[in-house]
Amino acid sequence: MSLTIKRVQYFYVTLPDQPGEAYTLLNMLADRGINQLAFSAVPIGPNSTQLALFPEEPAKLIREAELSGMNMDGPHHALLIQGDDELGALAKLHQQLYEANINVYATSGVTDGRGSYGYLIYVKADDYDRAAEALGV
Repeated sequence: MSLTIKRVQYFYVTLPDQPGEAYTLLNMLADRGINQLAFSAVPIGPNSTQLALFPEEPAKLIREAELSGMNMDGPHHALLIQGDDELGALAKLHQQLYEANINVYATSGVTDGRGSYGYLIYVKADDYDRAAEALGV
């Protein structure tokens, strides 16, 4: 696999913090043919959860959200990195951003247990183009 880096868009959806809410949303999106490149859920306050959706086709998600009356915040932008899992892989990415004087304000990643990883890098909107350029996108 080596290394691929691409620009992605993501959208926030806030739902009640109750069993089945994420399942219901993800199932509805799958039924409508909306593939997710990534997904995360974090609590916000005592009774709500914020889901971050990273659709393969952002325009399709926007269209389906409008048809279903879903309230979304976005699009926002991140960088999706997929590569071979090796010692220091993430440090190299952060070094490139540091050398370009870009502040990373959030990240999320995981290895697949078979030698590859996926990593999301979030930077401020004003730094997005420069971050992509620093990483060779």
